Amino acid sequence: KNDTNWMLLTFADSKGSALMVSQKGTGGIDELKQHLKDDEAAFGYLRTTMANDEHSQRTKFVLVSWIGKNVNYMRRARLGMQKSDVTKVLKYFSIDIPAEDPDDLNADDILVRLKKAGGANYDRQSSNY
Repeated sequence: KNDTNWMLLTFADSKGSALMVSQKGTGGIDELKQHLKDDEAAFGYLRTTMANDEHSQRTKFVLVSWIGKNVNYMRRARLGMQKSDVTKVLKYFSIDIPAEDPDDLNADDILVRLKKAGGANYDRQSSNY
């Protein structure tokens, strides 16, 4: 079993369209956010575990489409074109989050979105949605 729970795919060079795994780690969304740059477009892939109770642990995946605030229009367009290819490889994700600021990737907000996407919510009385 591997403890890696996130990876970051970035463009191999400034003009090309080839993607590479540039970072990976075990520190979840907070660690992934530390590697996002304002002048970079990238895809993040996050594995997390959620549960309604102690008996229903489920692994969920999140796709992040990162476009930093200082990314030029050509790179923005290229990321959009690459997305269909990326989702052919990274097929299994519950939610897709577009982000241009690290604050767009709040762990609590992601958990709420995952619960909403998951369908059944047996602790509805105590949830935020």
